[in-house]
Amino acid sequence: MCWCKKMGCRYSLDELMLKLTNISQLVSYQSVSDTIQTMSNIEILIEEETNRAIGPTVGNADEIVDCSGRLVTPGFIDPHTHPVFYKGREEEYAMRLAGASYQEIAENGGGILTSIKGVRNASEDELVERVKKRMTRFIKLGTTTIEAKSGYGLDTDSELKSLRVLDRVNRDHPIDIIPTFLGAHAFPPEFSNDPDGYVDLLCDEMIPAVGEQGIAQYCDVFCEKRYFSVEQSRRILETGKTYGLIPRLHADEFEDSGAAELAAEVGAVSADHLMAVSSAGINALKNGAVTATLLPGTTFFLGKQSYAPAEKLTEAGISIALATDFNPGSSHLQSIPFMISLACSYLKLSVEEAFRAATWQSAITLNVHHKVGSLEVGKNADLVIWDLERLIEIPYFTSDVPIYKVIKSGRCF
Repeated sequence: MCWCKKMGCRYSLDELMLKLTNISQLVSYQSVSDTIQTMSNIEILIEEETNRAIGPTVGNADEIVDCSGRLVTPGFIDPHTHPVFYKGREEEYAMRLAGASYQEIAENGGGILTSIKGVRNASEDELVERVKKRMTRFIKLGTTTIEAKSGYGLDTDSELKSLRVLDRVNRDHPIDIIPTFLGAHAFPPEFSNDPDGYVDLLCDEMIPAVGEQGIAQYCDVFCEKRYFSVEQSRRILETGKTYGLIPRLHADEFEDSGAAELAAEVGAVSADHLMAVSSAGINALKNGAVTATLLPGTTFFLGKQSYAPAEKLTEAGISIALATDFNPGSSHLQSIPFMISLACSYLKLSVEEAFRAATWQSAITLNVHHKVGSLEVGKNADLVIWDLERLIEIPYFTSDVPIYKVIKSGRCF
């Protein structure tokens, strides 16, 4: 069955009406009330890619999906991933088990630098096939829209190739991909002794080429000590803005570097990680209306104890989104349901707060909340049917993902 977005889908162009019946509970953010609402004994009528009606009785349809007392939620939105790599970094996982830190591995030529060779040497077709498989796994785990970064090429040709890979997969795969340029992920080996020279390359050649290519929507920087300084990050993000790239930021993951303050200064839509954010950084995020995208899977996968201070962030009135940080080294995790469980256990979010962060608020950070992130009439029919009855069972099952069906753009996956 073909899933091509441009050429039609698994049904004919004369699309059938699809109805979901016997929904025990439908749980979703509702924009009218600005709350997470639970509706019982509900039906959903789907026409083509859109929710046409939601209510106790919605009329007739050509095809019926009997939900048999199951829970239905929106599809998840993952706003921070790194899926364009050639192979994993299992050896580094073993090194961490033996006591090496992420920074120590990176300083000895591992980490992000390990992935550069794979992306540079791989053909575009090879990367497309590998990324497609990863996207299929995301869909099976309930994620229907995803932000995806470049960042493992770190030269002009390889970064443009990575963005073309994302564009091709987005056209051919049911998942929706929002592409981000992350050329400022690390300093490549050829610039190890000339970091400012690499920043010059980013600003004078790579970003203009990315802007001309027209695929990326966002520009991201790994602003961290031993990576890109606040001054370097500012220059990169401001250059990106001149080419229409909206700022995002890897901020204060290992140390307080002032990255949260920079995120507010440059008008970033999101500051991500924030495990080491300061009180001044939190205040800046609040004043700048910057979303805090938290990635508890990274702390978990690296075997650390320092999770982002979600309670302080929420007390300050900062909106929180939730993401996997899927990548080959520091968070080889693709399950948003697992992130919800971690967020409840370690970030001390309520189930409803974590669920909102993984759906509605993540959609806002990607500017797609007008069509996804909640189940409302007129929005895309992106939803998950669970072999569960209540929302609290999603984090309760922790590592298990008891999904019955995923519906993406009105079609059962």
